[in-house]
Amino acid sequence: IASIPFRFDKWKIDVAVSGSQKGFMLPAGLAILCFSKKALAMRETAKCKRCFLDIQDHLNTNKDGFFPYTPPVNLLRGLRASIDLLLNEGMENVFKRHNRLASGVRAAIKAWAYPGSSIRLAAAAPQWESDTVSAIWLEPGSKSNPDGKKAQEVINIAYHRYNISLGAGLSQVAGKVFRIGHLGDNNEARMMAALGAVEMAMIDAGIEFKPGSGTGAAAKYWTSNPDKTKK
Repeated sequence: IASIPFRFDKWKIDVAVSGSQKGFMLPAGLAILCFSKKALAMRETAKCKRCFLDIQDHLNTNKDGFFPYTPPVNLLRGLRASIDLLLNEGMENVFKRHNRLASGVRAAIKAWAYPGSSIRLAAAAPQWESDTVSAIWLEPGSKSNPDGKKAQEVINIAYHRYNISLGAGLSQVAGKVFRIGHLGDNNEARMMAALGAVEMAMIDAGIEFKPGSGTGAAAKYWTSNPDKTKK
């Protein structure tokens, strides 16, 4: 939400939940929810126990512009500012920007993943690629990753040496992938910095690839596909 197309009404979604730290570009701390009329009506017959976060408390006070408990005023004011930024850019432009930045990052990953490389994009096919985050798979048991622990090593090196925070793998891919986020308040220059730090971290971790291949591919993609909303 706030990063890629999401059509709440058109897709007839009943409940949507987003975190403030993602497309809304804020610190973590807010859960942003939307309920359909159908979902709100189901509250009348729901059997689950409710207390502090009963949506009815919010409905009772929201109509008058208030919050049922002590509000996180700083985050709410930040949310107002971030929504203004999104609307001023235009949501369709926001979606196009995310796709463009993601495409450049994917070009970089594909350049790292030469034939025989231990590196590849985790998404198995284009329809699974995300415009918000890309997971990079490091093949366990390969020459560059014999113990299967290189992904976590790349994350640690990037953070402690180069001040870049990469995402880790979760669940079944824990320790097997690292993730590059390209959502929120980002542009080509910031993504080039992240890609450059990843390349340095992979060099330090002893992963075989051609240094500069990823940053070069991303730069070529973005300069060949300029942002048409800017002069």
